[in-house]
Amino acid sequence: MTSASTAQSASAGRAGSDPTSGDQPPTDPDAGAVTSGAGGVPAIIRRRLATVDARLDGRAWLATTVVVVIAAILRFVGLSGPKGKIFDEIYYARDAYGLIDRGVEWNYKDGGPSYVVHPPLGKWLIGLGEWAFGYQDAELKISVPGHLMTTAPEFGWRFAAAVAGTLSVLMLVRIARRMFRSTVLGCAAGLLLALDGFHLVLSRTALLDIFLLLFVLAAFGALVLDRDARRRRWTRALDAGLDPSLPGRAGRPPSTWRDWPWWRLAAGVLLGCACAVKWSGIYFVPAFALLVIFWEVGVRRSAGVRHPWRDALLDELPWLILAGLLMVGTYLATWSGWLLSDDGYYRLASRYPNTPGLSDTPWVGPLINLWEYHKAAYGFHTQLDDPHKYQSWPWQWLLLGRPVAFYWSGDGNCGAPSCASEILLLGTPLLWWSFLPALAATAWLGLARRDWRAGAILLTVAVALLPWFWFALDNRTMFSFYAAPAVPFLVLAVVYVLGAIVTPAPATGTAAPPSEQDVSDRRLVGGIIVGAYVLLVALCFGYFYPIFVGRLLPYADWSARMWLDGRWI
Repeated sequence: MTSASTAQSASAGRAGSDPTSGDQPPTDPDAGAVTSGAGGVPAIIRRRLATVDARLDGRAWLATTVVVVIAAILRFVGLSGPKGKIFDEIYYARDAYGLIDRGVEWNYKDGGPSYVVHPPLGKWLIGLGEWAFGYQDAELKISVPGHLMTTAPEFGWRFAAAVAGTLSVLMLVRIARRMFRSTVLGCAAGLLLALDGFHLVLSRTALLDIFLLLFVLAAFGALVLDRDARRRRWTRALDAGLDPSLPGRAGRPPSTWRDWPWWRLAAGVLLGCACAVKWSGIYFVPAFALLVIFWEVGVRRSAGVRHPWRDALLDELPWLILAGLLMVGTYLATWSGWLLSDDGYYRLASRYPNTPGLSDTPWVGPLINLWEYHKAAYGFHTQLDDPHKYQSWPWQWLLLGRPVAFYWSGDGNCGAPSCASEILLLGTPLLWWSFLPALAATAWLGLARRDWRAGAILLTVAVALLPWFWFALDNRTMFSFYAAPAVPFLVLAVVYVLGAIVTPAPATGTAAPPSEQDVSDRRLVGGIIVGAYVLLVALCFGYFYPIFVGRLLPYADWSARMWLDGRWI
């Protein structure tokens, strides 16, 4: 036996108790076989380093396509209605046009730059739809045809949100499939997100939160891919005879530019994009850095490294710092319109002689002024405590305690004495009222199984929601759409529990593994339960669909959907 095999065999016991590894066997036969090598790596280590087969799976992509097409139809059909700007579209659609037209948010009424308190990337994306399909503003007397085609102007400023919503469904399918090693569970996750009214409304409205959700989810997906890539790297090295017990570089996999953590660096760029949509994207930065460290410690423990924490920190901190620099660079790049022109608010000190701290020094001056602009915007956010009809507190969000009405009209002919048309930012009730029990079950199962997937889901939900509880202490004005980045991960918590219902936990210790018949029976019963749950969510979504898209209803039918009475009105 080689020295590497000896060290790996000796470490097998430690690897088996590693709480950060937590890999489970595939939960669905069409998820692909786990990776394998030709070396003499003990089976327990190979199992703990296993990842989903990275080869193209035609059946999985076909199923993914079906889910994404459903999501796209729901998001694009009727996207031009209702007419005009609804809710905060009045701000973001106009700011987006200013960015496309002048490179900065522009106040066309006063003929000067607009003072805005959110970074520009989300508005740039909205503006791309306006550039492609046209923009019209009757109040400002602006009518611009699209460069690609001319459609109803509402389609133009809502197009990017619909694309972002559809892409997020696609990403969730692939992320869930990779995490749970099941095409069925991956598609269930995507379908649940596609059938969520909260996600649907944000996907059909020119607000910023759907873009924040997209980039946070994409960054998480990139880190999951990075985790798999690093585990495959260690497996290849062990197959080649690496002895992980050796000190220094001798006990680590060889590294070339192909072995760089490219997906981790991509996550840095994506987090920069998230922060460039809304500053709340910054909450995910330390959480995702922790996930990287925990996962890197886990792979080293599984491989048999003598000092996994020390080695993980020494090896990975430089890459995390580089990812952080890419994040900052990406964020600044989204301000290029402001930096490269003289039109932006606070851009030139000479235009704001009564504002201290501004500078017109070449090169450094724009960065100083951008910093002062950020300070002013931050001051606005900290003092945002004006009461609003649809404001809510974080502890109400998952209970659907106070949804936001984006649009309301009583006009039109619905065949009844009185009619109602509303777009209500409301999560599909059956799905959302499953979130809290799912989080509790995920925490319980995650501790019992010491499963990395549960920890990743719970940590991300926590950083998406808990900071707002802190701001609630200052009576800050908040709305339920602040919870948007948490939604895909709440869906993952539900699917994690559904997966546990379908598949028994792997045998541990001296327990005998379940028989094939037991596993088959469990999957049959669990599959029925999962199918029934998804069907009920779909029926619930269908019932509430008219108030997600503003369909005209008899007033009595609209009122029947106000399950929590005044809280939803």
